[in-house]
Amino acid sequence: MSEGGDNIIVDGPAGTVHLRPTPEVEQTYVDKVRLTAKRRAHYMELRDKPSITRDGVDITLLHNSGLVADLPMLNDTGAAGVGLFRTELQFMIASKLPRLADQIELYSEAIRLTGDRPIVFRLLDIGGDKVIPYMRSAVEENPAMGWRSLRLALDRPGLLRTQIRALLMAADGRPMKILVPMVTETSEFRQTRLVVRKEVERLQRSGHKAPEKLELGAMIEVPSLLFELDQLLPEADFVSIGSNDMVQFLTAADRANPRVSRSYDPIALPRLRAFRHIVDAARRFNVPLTMCGELAGKPMEALALMSIGMTRLSMGPPSIGPIKEMVLGLDLEPIRRSVAAALLEGSDGISIRELLTEWAGRQNLPV
Repeated sequence: MSEGGDNIIVDGPAGTVHLRPTPEVEQTYVDKVRLTAKRRAHYMELRDKPSITRDGVDITLLHNSGLVADLPMLNDTGAAGVGLFRTELQFMIASKLPRLADQIELYSEAIRLTGDRPIVFRLLDIGGDKVIPYMRSAVEENPAMGWRSLRLALDRPGLLRTQIRALLMAADGRPMKILVPMVTETSEFRQTRLVVRKEVERLQRSGHKAPEKLELGAMIEVPSLLFELDQLLPEADFVSIGSNDMVQFLTAADRANPRVSRSYDPIALPRLRAFRHIVDAARRFNVPLTMCGELAGKPMEALALMSIGMTRLSMGPPSIGPIKEMVLGLDLEPIRRSVAAALLEGSDGISIRELLTEWAGRQNLPV
């Protein structure tokens, strides 16, 4: 029984009730509400149009998701698939560690709801500010830079193996994309790949079908990895940038602290140069690259990302319509040339944001 004043979310269509929901769960439902009937009607006309700029650049728009409840929104937005499915939300809303069967059920349902579209499952990213009440951990002064995500998973190999096993079994022979979060060194990615390989062999020995195509990707969100891209990229089937943590670590500014986070524009020259470095390396090794995180879903920031060669953007469902509208009216090449010059020579007193604002005005872009 709940106490007075507790938050509760009732999802009628899904037949579920969330008592004392976590901020992440609340945000998922806020996103659903934001996609109001009026906005749906406006963007519905764009849903089936290819996301291609006026000068012929194909931009892939994908969803960030965390609950199966928001996957049906793929049909509303016309997104190409799910670029990031956050598996930790199942663990955060549970009262105890989800069993193997529970995880298989969730991942199978997510695959069913996405249909023929691709879905990328990110391995557990818990710890730090994502507290799991039934998993004890020591108090840390800097939890964002502490025992979290892949570090925790590699220290708890049973937890990692169980999740990978669940994902492989849920695929039931279909393609599977697994994303490894918070990679700090290439050696950690290799350790994870070894666990995946052993689980595939175990699956085959037990008579189950292995995924017809299994891809393992790395999340680039720790700055030290920028200096190991030549080692990482040959090992990875794909990579994704976690913009939230990457910007936080690059600026040494807590993204949840407005006193400092507002001081550092995420698309200012230093950050955009770091992102461009990743784009260039991924192109050199012919490795698919996706931008995940908040930046991809903001029009001006998305424009900055496209201007440095980023063509795969994953975002919250309500952002798909506005970003696609901008893409369809965009003549990208002159903006790319202008931003490339600024990155090479410096901005000569004008910020990247101001430069892009000027271009958006010239092209009448809805930013």
